[in-house]
Amino acid sequence: MNILKRCLAIGCWLASAQFASAQTPRWELIPDGGIRWKVQPGPAHTDHLEMSGLQLSAIITYGQNEQQELLLKKQLVFPMLRTIPNNTHASLKTDFDGSELPPMKADGVPLKMIPADCYLKGLLQVHSRTNTGITVTDILFPSTDKAGFIQLRELTNSGSRPCRIEVDSSQTTRHTVADKGVYGEYVIESCVSGYGSFILAPGEKHRLAVIYTARKANELPRYISPEYELAKRAAFIHQLTQSLVLETPNDTLNRGFAFAKIRATESIYDTRGGLMHGPGGGAYYAAIWANDQAEYANPFFPFLGNLNGNESAVNSFRLFAGYMNNAYKPIPSSIIAEGDGYWNGAGDRGDQAMIAYGASRFALASGDTALARQLYPLINWCLEYLERHKRADGIITSDADELEGRFPAGKANLSTNALAYGAYESAACLAAALGNKDTAALYRQRAQQLSKAIEQFFGHNVQGFDTYRYYEENTVLRSWICLPLVMGINERKDATMKALLSPYLWTHNGILTAAGDHTFWDRSTLYAFRGLFFAGATDTTLKYLAYYTRQRLLGEHVPYPVEAWPEGDQRHLSAESALYCRVITEGLFGIVPTGLRSFDMCPRLPAAWNNMALRHIRAFGADMDIVVKRAGKQLKVTVANKGKVVTEKNWDGKSTLNILLRD
Repeated sequence: MNILKRCLAIGCWLASAQFASAQTPRWELIPDGGIRWKVQPGPAHTDHLEMSGLQLSAIITYGQNEQQELLLKKQLVFPMLRTIPNNTHASLKTDFDGSELPPMKADGVPLKMIPADCYLKGLLQVHSRTNTGITVTDILFPSTDKAGFIQLRELTNSGSRPCRIEVDSSQTTRHTVADKGVYGEYVIESCVSGYGSFILAPGEKHRLAVIYTARKANELPRYISPEYELAKRAAFIHQLTQSLVLETPNDTLNRGFAFAKIRATESIYDTRGGLMHGPGGGAYYAAIWANDQAEYANPFFPFLGNLNGNESAVNSFRLFAGYMNNAYKPIPSSIIAEGDGYWNGAGDRGDQAMIAYGASRFALASGDTALARQLYPLINWCLEYLERHKRADGIITSDADELEGRFPAGKANLSTNALAYGAYESAACLAAALGNKDTAALYRQRAQQLSKAIEQFFGHNVQGFDTYRYYEENTVLRSWICLPLVMGINERKDATMKALLSPYLWTHNGILTAAGDHTFWDRSTLYAFRGLFFAGATDTTLKYLAYYTRQRLLGEHVPYPVEAWPEGDQRHLSAESALYCRVITEGLFGIVPTGLRSFDMCPRLPAAWNNMALRHIRAFGADMDIVVKRAGKQLKVTVANKGKVVTEKNWDGKSTLNILLRD
């Protein structure tokens, strides 16, 4: 007990130090919904972010080099231009280091660009001063639906006299080797529009564009209008601001949530096998995974109501269902290459639990009976698979977990079993909604049995905390002890919450995968936040979430949650942003789907806040607002659908609210 108290005291001190050090971030919020970095003279600083459209993804490295000059590099990924071997990573990739940009002169002087500020809001905008009276604004973004990336460049004469501008007609063309491409030779091009020689009067502007494309060699080039593509990208971003809108007194949380919606939704690719949500990161495209898509991202999309997001979810479940079989061999962990192949190199990672959990949650939140019936056989098959892998003690075995052997997981791990519990709970609700009462009762019984088995087998004292061991031989704390909290298993709630935020696991980068290691994966940190909120640790969790959000949105590597470190250089994988959003929807607001038109809710209003709201929630076939306000010692909760009040009541802040949306 003394060890536990000492750990908590140290943890509180470390957290206080971290929170204090996070008060001067590199970036700042600005009123139009974006963020800005005012570049100061000094040490070099560069960062990278990913932006995606239906036909390509771009990883942009930007910033200030050692000479204080603008640095812009691009890695472009074309997922539907497949390379050989046609495996998980077989998307055509190409790099541009900036040498492809057209040389420019002002009155005969070559322009040198010194960045003044950078702006992010679904696109990258850089304002630069130069060694002349010309200022330069660059806007970089992907086409929403074409295999093209655009860099718009605007030149402004900020001087007091006319200036002659010269822009070269730069073009690059690269040809890939035909026998290295699934479709033969590919052509990669960059070309410039708006080049030439012209006079700019004081205050006058001129726009040019560099357009990057790739295509099959037997296809003709297609015209891309830079201004039109910018308008489409802006419209896409604006549409996302109108759905699932978070309103809290913490502007950084609101902005972090708004940004996460962008990254969660943009990384969807129009493949030959249908729309596929992909993690990205320069490696994972035109493919789906049981964890990233089925478990992490898909249950989020009905809340946002994005058409492409919902379709990509349905399509992923269709693809997984294609691998159901009478012998109950496991569904592959990943379906790759536009649906043409699969990957199962880590064996069964608990994938059936991931799919059953995600499909059940998605089906309920969709509010669509026909769609729910379509997904129901896949859910039942996955749950039957899990039954066939139960031991005599009621625990479900699997070969690995989502970390695929990076860390030990034994023959049976907590993740697979906690996800299976959540799957049984949600599948029971779905079965009841579809009129299958006996199946619903059976699944509820199995959920209760599994909960008891989890307590008996995984419940353990680990490093002084009465929490969970991750697998039988496990002796150090692991990040995924948060999963029982996420699923509402609360027997070891207090000790588990303390363990997650103890110095053994919590660091300035979030929660470590395992105590004593240095590796962190944002996915488990985000699950932990969700579980901590759901378990009622509201005020403590808010401090950690606010700190994390400042770091990811406004710190040294922005503006989205990341995959991991040291692996992958903190790539902006898309599903992590969906998990961030679910911290709010399912954690802070405590929303749990219980039917096609019903849900439980336990909104956790922090003590320092007088109100919070989540507006234009599209789940359950609705357009719903949830507003929570402080009313004396109680809370006033109002739920409205399409402007009509569904429920309005004073609430004690503890008991679960049951909400039914009537037609």
